[in-house]
Amino acid sequence: MVMDKPAASKESAVPPISAHNNTAHGSITLVRHGEPALSRKILFNAKGYGDWWAIYEVGGIKDPQSPPPAVAARVQSADILLVSTRRRAHESMQLLAAGREYAEHEVFIEAPLPPPPFPGWIHFSPRIWGFLTRFWWWFFNHYKDGESRAQAHLRSDDAARILIDRANGGKSVVLVAHGFFNVMIEKSLISMGWHRTLHEGGFRYWSMRHFEKL
Repeated sequence: MVMDKPAASKESAVPPISAHNNTAHGSITLVRHGEPALSRKILFNAKGYGDWWAIYEVGGIKDPQSPPPAVAARVQSADILLVSTRRRAHESMQLLAAGREYAEHEVFIEAPLPPPPFPGWIHFSPRIWGFLTRFWWWFFNHYKDGESRAQAHLRSDDAARILIDRANGGKSVVLVAHGFFNVMIEKSLISMGWHRTLHEGGFRYWSMRHFEKL
């Protein structure tokens, strides 16, 4: 998918939470990106899934598709827009933001999905492999040379702090990022005293989770 896009600014470091925590805390909305362009109608072994995931990670979203109006309205009315550095997050924001500028940060990228060490004769679809790799990563700490579950938890805390800092002073913040890592950010926000007040779309593409500090 090729689109003209506004320049996304790059945040190079994780900023601290503002020293003052005065009046309004603002609001935070997490949005999952749109449906990726890469086909899932295929079967392959663990190595094949690893190769497929690498392509998925650098790919964009399917064209055409229309975001839910409620999600688009939330983005267009927000004070601050953020995305992960992945192409599928950028292209999703471009569909939602109607030409507005937004900032990117690598802290918001998806948690890794290294395939488990299954024999080569076992073949599954990307959907089944996605479940199995997440299960092995989460419960058996299988991360090979990538990011461990503990490291991802620390990163989700950093991501939550960025969002809280941006919302400080009554700002509305929207992040367009990824399905599983958005859930991890949600857990971090809740642990920091925030509450989910809206959840639309389940775990589907374009799903939306809204948080406030009540």
